[in-house]
Order: sequence, then C-alpha cells, then structure tokens
Amino acid sequence: MWNTPTPERLSKIPKLYETEDIPTSDTIVHLHFFIGGCDWYATEFDGTDTFFGFTILNQDHINSEWGYFSFKELQSIKMGFVEIDCELEVHFE
Repeated sequence: MWNTPTPERLSKIPKLYETEDIPTSDTIVHLHFFIGGCDWYATEFDGTDTFFGFTILNQDHINSEWGYFSFKELQSIKMGFVEIDCELEVHFE
C-alpha cells in the first residue's frame, strides 16, 4: 500500500458506531483509499482492521454502497505493480 496511514492518523477516526446517528450528508470521511476506478471512503474504524464507509467499485456509482471493509484486504490488493493508495492528509480535507 502506498501512503499507509500512520497510527496517529488512524487514531483520529471515530470508532465503529460512534457516528451512526449523524445524517449521511454530515458524515466526515477520514481516509480515501483508491486504485484504478475503485474508491473506499472510511468514516469509522475499529482500531484494528475493520473500516466502515462508502465504497465505489469500478466507477459504478449506481451500485456503490455503505458498508464494512478490511484494512488487511485493502493492503493486499495489487493490479500488476500498482498497489492501493491512501490519499495524503495534505491533499484530502
């Protein structure tokens, strides 16, 4: 994984279920992982491996959805020599 989030950056993400009462339009995305036409937006983290957030696979916005995804699985994804990237804080508000 390129630009693996630091433990400090991961510690700033709310724990799972902490933001479930916040309207979707007000939900804060803390991390953006991407590769090719796929994007994972993390809004909560269990502190170990599980994120909750919004996923768009293969630029398919119609079937994109909220759900859980694994940090370890993201780290293992590769397309040839290209790995998942995590957007740096300086480029992501």
